Amino acid sequence: MSAKGLPEGASDPFHTFGRGISKFIVRPAFRVRVHGAERVPASGPVVFMANHSSMAEPALLFGMFSRRTAFLVKAELFKGFVGWFFPKLGQIPVKRGAVDRKPLMMAVKVLEDGGAVGIFPEGTRGLGDAENFERGAAFLVRAGKATVVPVATRGTYKPAGAKRRWRPRVDIMVGEPFTPEIGKGRTGLEEGTERLRLALADLVKALDEWRLEHGLQDTRQNVK
Repeated sequence: MSAKGLPEGASDPFHTFGRGISKFIVRPAFRVRVHGAERVPASGPVVFMANHSSMAEPALLFGMFSRRTAFLVKAELFKGFVGWFFPKLGQIPVKRGAVDRKPLMMAVKVLEDGGAVGIFPEGTRGLGDAENFERGAAFLVRAGKATVVPVATRGTYKPAGAKRRWRPRVDIMVGEPFTPEIGKGRTGLEEGTERLRLALADLVKALDEWRLEHGLQDTRQNVK
C-alpha cells in the first residue's frame, strides 16, 4: 500500500527521513532565507513549480515545504542504491526529451489524492530564469485540477571556474498560489505553459530585484 499523498511504492518513514536530511544536513550548508512560506496551501492538490540552476534546489526544497511533496526527478539519477532509495522517498523518475506518460500519471494520482507535486519545468539546469519550459507542468495542473505555487531560488548557481564559497546566501521566494484554467488539447497546453512560464519568470525577476535592493547585486554568482 502506498503512503497517503505520495506515489505508489513510497514509504512514510523513508520520506520523513529524506526530509530530515534536507532540513538538517543540506540546508545548514547554506545561509537560507525563505520569503512567503506562509503562502503554501495547507491542503488540496498543489503543483510547486520552481526554477532550476543547480542540484541544490531539489535538495533544499524537498525539506522546506510544510507539506510532503513528490518531486519529478530526471531518470538518470535513478541508478544503483539511489535508484532504489528515490522511489521510497516518493520521487518520480522522468526521462528528459522523451514522451513518457507514466511518470505524469503517477503525479496526477498524487494530485487526485489531494497531495503535492514538485516540478522543475525548465527541464535541464540553466541559469534558472524560466526561459525554457516544458508542458508537463500545465498537463499536471489541468489533469490534477491543482493549484499552482511558483517558487524562485537564487544563490545556488556555481559558474564554471568559480571558487566555492563557505555557506553562500540563498534566497527562496514562494509566490502567490493561483489556479489557472488550462484549455483542452495541445493548444490549451501550449497556452497554459506560457501562462505558467510567465508567472515563474515574474517571480524570479521579483526575487532578483529584492536581492539587488538588499545589496546582493550578483544574483546568480553565489555558489553551491
